[in-house]
Amino acid sequence: MQTPKAERKFTGKHFLMVFCGAFGVIIAVNLTLAFNAVATFPGVEVKNSYVASQQFDKRRSAQEALGWSVYASATGGLVMLEISDENGKPVEVAELNATLGRATHVKDDQTPDFKFDGTAYVAPAALGDGNWNIRMKAMAEDGTRFEQRVILHVKS
Repeated sequence: MQTPKAERKFTGKHFLMVFCGAFGVIIAVNLTLAFNAVATFPGVEVKNSYVASQQFDKRRSAQEALGWSVYASATGGLVMLEISDENGKPVEVAELNATLGRATHVKDDQTPDFKFDGTAYVAPAALGDGNWNIRMKAMAEDGTRFEQRVILHVKS
């Protein structure tokens, strides 16, 4: 003979536990995402965006007047940054500063020592697979500043 099973009821305590558990998970996920977003934020682009915006069109026009194209590649432990004029000829700049890093965080940032080899700027760099950015700042021979973020995809 079977003993009758006691019928379980869904009470207010059960509802409260489900409700608190569901919102607890949501809040924990949101806090984790917010913490990771702040921890991996690379930082401020400019100190004062309003002041920077006042000179933007003037700087962009001067930069476009140079007619430069920039292409980046990586092979054999070297990073190459090719700057060419509107005729496709290599450009040697008066000054070049570049930061090579991941698009999402700054912990892998490095400052390669680019040297002009007659056709491109070349520097040794150990890069893992994935998306990299080269944030370059160059100065033309006439004193025009040229700034560009160049995307570099690395595959083994």
